Amino acid sequence: MIIAIDGPAGSGKSTVARALAAHLGLTFLDTGAMYRAVTLTVLGRGLDPGDAQACGLVAEELDLGFDCEGRILIDGHPGEPRIRGSEVEREVSRVAAHPAVRRAVVPKQRRIATDGTSAGGGVVAEGRDTTTVVFPEADHKFFLIASLSERARRRARQEDPPQPVAEVQAEIERRDHLDSTRSHSPLVLAADAEQIDTEGLSVEQVVQLILGRLGGGA
Repeated sequence: MIIAIDGPAGSGKSTVARALAAHLGLTFLDTGAMYRAVTLTVLGRGLDPGDAQACGLVAEELDLGFDCEGRILIDGHPGEPRIRGSEVEREVSRVAAHPAVRRAVVPKQRRIATDGTSAGGGVVAEGRDTTTVVFPEADHKFFLIASLSERARRRARQEDPPQPVAEVQAEIERRDHLDSTRSHSPLVLAADAEQIDTEGLSVEQVVQLILGRLGGGA
């Protein structure tokens, strides 16, 4: 079984997907972490995030996987928390927008999902094009939303140290624009995805909503 969850930055999709996967005993696939890993490597090598060819080559050669807790591994080495740094945050949308990067990363995502389902379980995958491009035939599709201000408050609290909400909101607004207007695999609501407004809801409440729609609510 494949459950695909998309949504803009700060909508709660990563936290919800991780919790849902744990509840169902499925593999958690953080597709965004894979693009962050590519971005981290590009920056670490001193390459230009705007260089499509260079970024594509990095994406092709990296061995990307996850540990048993769903944390990204880059060539077998932990990528957390470095992939969450401010520099990666600023550049990941640019790197992920390159068609060559996405052509290299998507097969890796599908391979992880295949391994998860063939192991007798399934996958909960989250990102920005998982319902439309990566897993268009997913068994269940969800699209999480929340207001810009709510998403900024959530993301600001997650930063270490916490960041001013106004600055975080401006960055999220910039990422929303880049993610939804890129020519290759933009962030869009799939026609067959169920939209869930997470405004004012806890992670557990969102998980229970999804479980209810899967027919497995607690």
